[in-house]
Amino acid sequence: MNNCGSSKNECNNKEKDTAESEEIFASQKPYPPVCITERNCTYGRMMLDNIGGANSEMSAVSLYLYNNLLLDLDKYLSYVFHKISIVEMHHLEIFGQLARLNGENPRLWTHRGNKMQYWSPCCNRYPTELKPLLINALEGEKKAVQKYTMQCEHIKDVHIVKCLKRIILDEELHIEIFESLCKKY
Repeated sequence: MNNCGSSKNECNNKEKDTAESEEIFASQKPYPPVCITERNCTYGRMMLDNIGGANSEMSAVSLYLYNNLLLDLDKYLSYVFHKISIVEMHHLEIFGQLARLNGENPRLWTHRGNKMQYWSPCCNRYPTELKPLLINALEGEKKAVQKYTMQCEHIKDVHIVKCLKRIILDEELHIEIFESLCKKY
């Protein structure tokens, strides 16, 4: 066994870990309490769509898990997708709590007309080449910001709007990260 080689690798890993630990994947602003002013089924359905619709947090989590696994040979990119997926899971939890508080069953589903439709992995596109994969992630984050911004304009419950605006800060940070990665790769 060569101790010098393993020490060098340990050193490089420590440098990488230090650099990675300095990166942030969520806004530093605290999340507001998850609460509502009064139950509103329309708002609950909007939150269900945020957790189980085609353009949803579940779609982001599953796509980023896939990307993490696909990019396992590029430890840095794999790490980025892993860390962002954790932030998206937190959003999924917040939207699930808001849906429940508004009287909805927080399953991974959404309303389509008068019928419930479950979330499916077919909601995602799965590019396997690096540049399209990064662009796909970037476009998903931009769509999330557009969706949540539109919801902020329609929802009158100040507590839900605060949660949406805080989540938007994370999604905007993810946009910055993916734009940077698109330029780099």
